[in-house]
Amino acid sequence: MKNLAVILVLLISFSSCKNESAKSKEATSETTVDSIQTKDPLIYPEEKNFKSIKQVTFGGDNAEAYWSFDDKQLVFQSNNAKWDVGCDQMFLMNANETFTDSVAPPMISTGKGRTTCAYFLPDNKHIIYASTHLKQDECPETPLRKNGKYIWPIYDSYDIFVADLEGNIVKQLTNEVGYDAEPTVSPKGDKIVFTSTRSGDLELYTMNIDGTDIKQITNELGYDGGAFFSPDGTKLIFRSSRPKTEQEIKEYKDLLAEGLVEPTEMELYICNADGSDLRQLTDLGNANWSPFFHPSGEKILFSSNFEAERGFPFNLYLIDIDGKNLTRVTHGETFDAFPVFSNDGKYLAFSSNRNNGGGRDTNLFIAEWQD
Repeated sequence: MKNLAVILVLLISFSSCKNESAKSKEATSETTVDSIQTKDPLIYPEEKNFKSIKQVTFGGDNAEAYWSFDDKQLVFQSNNAKWDVGCDQMFLMNANETFTDSVAPPMISTGKGRTTCAYFLPDNKHIIYASTHLKQDECPETPLRKNGKYIWPIYDSYDIFVADLEGNIVKQLTNEVGYDAEPTVSPKGDKIVFTSTRSGDLELYTMNIDGTDIKQITNELGYDGGAFFSPDGTKLIFRSSRPKTEQEIKEYKDLLAEGLVEPTEMELYICNADGSDLRQLTDLGNANWSPFFHPSGEKILFSSNFEAERGFPFNLYLIDIDGKNLTRVTHGETFDAFPVFSNDGKYLAFSSNRNNGGGRDTNLFIAEWQD
């Protein structure tokens, strides 16, 4: 989850209405996802876990949609130029709404700098997200290749903020030199996990909802990020690139010194919420990332291109938390990623290139889930 995962450049180029009327707010509070209707053409025949599916954005690059705690709203990031943004900003939508190029949802980030990884707080009235707006109004440069390899920028201007649903920043949670981003919230509503370079490496940390009691969770060399809590808040699942050889270590450190990482080789790791009992979950090769716990807490849903020969497609897979019973969930030919279950476990939001007319748009979909 994080950085709007620039790995999307393998397939696509990812590259203000802050105030809602009282009527819109009222409608938001009453919205549910019960009216999602089956659209069989959007479900490939092998996709047995999708009972029904609905496409909720049409055009642009949209990703990392996260549910409010009451499952009535979603916050997501988009760089849709037709919504008058130059790079990723945060947008709010009701779970039953759809948006096209010509109809933009309310933007609830500042519109300045670049943002990533918004997540609802338990009160359903505030979000957290990372932003570079304190350093620059314009979008920072986004290097995508170095020495012929795909890279992600790790902006040292990212900090984590709390904002209300009108887009007003009400608190700054981090104020360290370096990268602080990729925050997500425990379903218990008590903790935030995030990635930071404050130790000199990209490690996971947790803190209380108010930003206090920061604790380092991981401490091995490599990029640890995209972390999510289990439904009971006791475990963390995350992606990591752990360099092993001298050459890999040198390349990793050299890139990190330039504020860059290479995301093409990542595996999933799981640990307790305090960092104990850390173990590698996957050993598949290529890029395994954007993991999220199944509502049971016993499985992980994630995106991977381990079966791909040319870098894509990326599809969704399920695996038990003991590393067994790997099964494929989606069967697309390009890109499926960022799976996130609703808090009641009935629906799955994810991003996909399906139904984009063969173009480069990445849209949001909500599927009714069945095991």
